[in-house]
Amino acid sequence: MVAEDCWPTMDLLRSEPMQLVHLIIPIESSRRAISYLGDLGLFQFKDLNAEKSPFQRTYAAQIKRCGEMARRLRFFRDQMKKAGLSHSTMSTMSDDNDLDRLEVKLGELEADLLEMNSNNEQLQRTYSELLEYKLVLQKAGEFFSSAQSSATAQQREIEVQPLGERSIDSPLLLEQEMTTDPSKHVKLGSVSGLVPREKSLAFERILFRATRGNVFLKQAVVNGPVVDPVSGEKVEKNVFIIFYSGERAKNKILKICEAFGANRYPFTDDLGKQFQMITEVSGKLSELKSTIDAGLLHRNSLLQTIGHQYEQWNLLVKKEKSIYHTLNMLSIDVTKMCLVAEGWCPVSASIQIQNALQQATFDTNCQVGAIFQVLQTKESPPTYFRTNKFTSAFQEIVDAYGVAKYREANPGVYTIVTFPFLFAVMFGDWGHGICLLLATLYFIIRERKFSSQKLGDIIEMTFGGRYVIFMMALFSIYTGLIYNEFFSVPFEIFGPSAYGCRDPSCRDATTAGLTKVRDTYPFGVDPKWHGSRSELPFLNSLKMKMSILLGVAQMNLGIVLSYFNAKYFADKLNIWYQFVPQMIFLNSLFGYLSLLIIVKWCTGSKADLYHVMIYMFLSPFEDLGENQLFWGQGFLQVLLLLSALVAVPWMLFPKPYFLKKQHEERHQGQSYALLLTGEDPLEDDQEDNHNSKGHEEFEFSEIFVHQLIHTIEFVLGAVSNTASYLRLWALSLAHSELSSVFYDKVLLLAWGFNNVIILIIGIIVFISATVGVLLVMETLSAFLHALRLHWVEFQNKFYEGAGYKFYPFSFALLSSEDED
Repeated sequence: MVAEDCWPTMDLLRSEPMQLVHLIIPIESSRRAISYLGDLGLFQFKDLNAEKSPFQRTYAAQIKRCGEMARRLRFFRDQMKKAGLSHSTMSTMSDDNDLDRLEVKLGELEADLLEMNSNNEQLQRTYSELLEYKLVLQKAGEFFSSAQSSATAQQREIEVQPLGERSIDSPLLLEQEMTTDPSKHVKLGSVSGLVPREKSLAFERILFRATRGNVFLKQAVVNGPVVDPVSGEKVEKNVFIIFYSGERAKNKILKICEAFGANRYPFTDDLGKQFQMITEVSGKLSELKSTIDAGLLHRNSLLQTIGHQYEQWNLLVKKEKSIYHTLNMLSIDVTKMCLVAEGWCPVSASIQIQNALQQATFDTNCQVGAIFQVLQTKESPPTYFRTNKFTSAFQEIVDAYGVAKYREANPGVYTIVTFPFLFAVMFGDWGHGICLLLATLYFIIRERKFSSQKLGDIIEMTFGGRYVIFMMALFSIYTGLIYNEFFSVPFEIFGPSAYGCRDPSCRDATTAGLTKVRDTYPFGVDPKWHGSRSELPFLNSLKMKMSILLGVAQMNLGIVLSYFNAKYFADKLNIWYQFVPQMIFLNSLFGYLSLLIIVKWCTGSKADLYHVMIYMFLSPFEDLGENQLFWGQGFLQVLLLLSALVAVPWMLFPKPYFLKKQHEERHQGQSYALLLTGEDPLEDDQEDNHNSKGHEEFEFSEIFVHQLIHTIEFVLGAVSNTASYLRLWALSLAHSELSSVFYDKVLLLAWGFNNVIILIIGIIVFISATVGVLLVMETLSAFLHALRLHWVEFQNKFYEGAGYKFYPFSFALLSSEDED
């Protein structure tokens, strides 16, 4: 049994108490009841029709209707996108919330749009054809006018020249042609049109081969692309005119034109008719242009009207579809008058859910109210934490590792503080922290605007974790003040340095000439350490020991939380045979090391802690000599070593034996209880067989091997996890050194040239390196390392993460994206 009454309620410390609820809802008020529960968003329905396919369920027809309306809305959205219009996010509220009227209205709007699109396409095609026709008339007219002018000039030349003085270029049969009857001349036919420019060469070759050269082809390039009437795309084209003789040649030419996608247009060689046709085509083009513009204006006004109410309609259709999906998860009562639902809800939401059901009954004028009944079950409930916009990002960090088991201690509470703090230990620079803070404040101040926009993947991820980064920036400023680093430059913020020079010849490059002249620097690292020869050894020692202290403290917190878990679930075995030996083992070794570090800091001793810890195992009875930090240290070391050795079998052996004993006692108790209380002998036999099977399924060897693995994992993990916390020291050192290199080797180096151009280049390089490396790459690196320390080193001490999330039916969780 779980003792809940003696524990104070906290929203994040443990998940909300959940209950399995049985609902009986009259069919008349079922849709309204589900709608009100969706508005409430605190009830997770179980699918009671899992064996049925979607098409066999009761409300499949309604879902199909909603799907059809969603298709029409997607069609409207695509049309608005093509027209360059955007649907308004602030939709005008209308009273048209009835699904039937909305379905009719959407159908009418779709029919109108389809008709407009069809008419517009037909008009555009006609306009493109007339435009091409006009080009053919112009270009082919130029062919004929140039040919006629050249023929007239040639005729005059022939008439002027005497017969004997004619050139070799003169026609051989000129005299015969001049004496022949004009009625007996061969009449040539012509085909004109436009062909895609990329196909023009192949078009000319095929014509020549198909007609064996018995055609005359003339082409002219059209300036600029032309809208093709068939495809509606802009294509580079050439105007062509083909002269031929005979029907067979004509048929071949027509087939070739059709194969090459060449559009053919009629043409006359009469100049007067050509001018008349160009005039007529130009008039028709202007009329069509005005008609198309008027149609597009009407279509855009219709789309704008749709855009004003698109969001409201889209949300209504999604709500209705989700309601019917939920109704399909309910089973129909044998009387065909009620729907039966089962699901999970928080205990604290019982009154709200009952009020919603009563309101649905009242609004639908139903004579019978819905029934709300709590069921007793052994099924594990879902995990539900009440979070807000600040805590949700920290909870997501924990849930990415695994969702907490029901009522398990939640690491998210401690992550709010420990995660940004461990990040800041690796990122300690209050200058960089201020840059992070300013960037995060931009997202926080404009969060209302950003939350209503569709952002890119990286920006959306950054915006979602804005409060995590905000806390990381604050802690980075704090640790930066402790490290006394502002872009690697130290400042005397909290007072003057405690050290001074013995004589004027001493320099900051060495500590040999420094002596303590004042009280200790009140907060953080003394600025005189920076730039001295002892800076790196001093900071290395400080940060390494600090990393061990932080790691041991956080691992102890994890083991303490395992105690609270065992206490809450009344698991005494885990308290006495897991929590107690783990605390003894960890603190006998690494807790003792932390004590030595603190004592050494307080006393200023020069004891070698490496030597103390190594010879604690190799020679526990050897005299410590100058490495002794306090009286009785040798005896304490022997005692702690024996305690650590005893803790290992304490973790390994007792728990499997006690588990076996508990199982046997539970099996015997159930057997006796069945003989005393059984009413149906058949049921008693079945339950007894079930218990006997459960008894046989208990494998002591499996339990023992599991406990052995768990013990070895903890013993080795105590060492490896403590060493893993040294990443705090390593990344802090790397961040500090990179910042120092960028400042010394880029900014100060450029400053030393006394050249404005070099200085500007140096500042640009310094800013780029600081932003790109220290504020982006180092932030990501420190974030990932802090994440690993929480997931592996901290949470594996107590956190199972074997639960599943509470996903209530809620309209607020509907995706803003349209379904594909």
